[in-house]
Amino acid sequence: MLDANFWQDKSNSQKVIKEKKLHEDLINSYKKSIQELDEIKDLYDLANEENNQIVLNETLKKLKDLKSRIKKNETKCFLSNENDASDSYVEIHAGAGGTESQDWAEMLRRMYMKWASDKKYKSSLISEHKGDEAGIKSSTIKIQGDYIYGLLKSESGIHRLVRISPFDSGARRHTSFASVWIYPVVDENIDVEILEKDLRIDTYRSSGAGGQHVNTTDSAVRITHLPTKIVVQCQNERSQHKNKETCINMLKARLYNFEIKKREKISEDQQSSKSDIGWGHQIRSYVLHPYRLVKDNRTNYESTNPDKVLDGNIDEFLESSLYKIND
Repeated sequence: MLDANFWQDKSNSQKVIKEKKLHEDLINSYKKSIQELDEIKDLYDLANEENNQIVLNETLKKLKDLKSRIKKNETKCFLSNENDASDSYVEIHAGAGGTESQDWAEMLRRMYMKWASDKKYKSSLISEHKGDEAGIKSSTIKIQGDYIYGLLKSESGIHRLVRISPFDSGARRHTSFASVWIYPVVDENIDVEILEKDLRIDTYRSSGAGGQHVNTTDSAVRITHLPTKIVVQCQNERSQHKNKETCINMLKARLYNFEIKKREKISEDQQSSKSDIGWGHQIRSYVLHPYRLVKDNRTNYESTNPDKVLDGNIDEFLESSLYKIND
């Protein structure tokens, strides 16, 4: 029986409905998987009895596909924490090292956007600060879809790249760092107090895409929240008003996430590591030379195919981190 005021609290009612849909989808998928497994077993027994190799191979393929779908549902079972169902902002900053790190930051942004594209999620560029020669100094993207924040939240931290530099005429090996910070897009109905006196609002000329108008007016907006020193910026819209509105929504999300992290008692070391992008803080290493390996330092999961990982195939890393969090 629903509480009489259930529909009055729009934020809570939407959250409950979304959770209900998740549980219903999982139950229906489970029932369908049981049915499919029975059908595959019958098909396998028949093919085995008739020694039909073609049908046997088809059966093995069906079983592999079913296993993959079951794995995805298993992953969803871990996404029950606050905000896991939310869309997500992905904020990337190049570390020290100039062009090397700025190019690495852009490679990471492409990796996440390619992951989103392959999954049919919607991604959009919110802000971009281009590098001096190549790459980006910083960038924020927004990825929209079911349980994006829950899937990506473990990506926050320092990512390290080792490679032969394409910018070094001596073809020497370089190590580059970039930070990735994931925070949820906050529901518009959640009340986060933002006082005008706590904000410093700057406008500047956009350097990104968006047409001639974007590049000839001070349409880009940067907002600094003075008490927390949180900075957000947006330049993807043509109008300054829309960019400011996006910035306020991002700041709202950052402040809400800030409070969530405080409640979860995240260590000060992890928080302060945002300003120390270098040795000792990396969560994952991507080595292209002298050997080829991507290794997560928290879960020890690794891949010997860095090209595939950098092309957006990061599901195994996301899943291993998710299982580690819930151990």
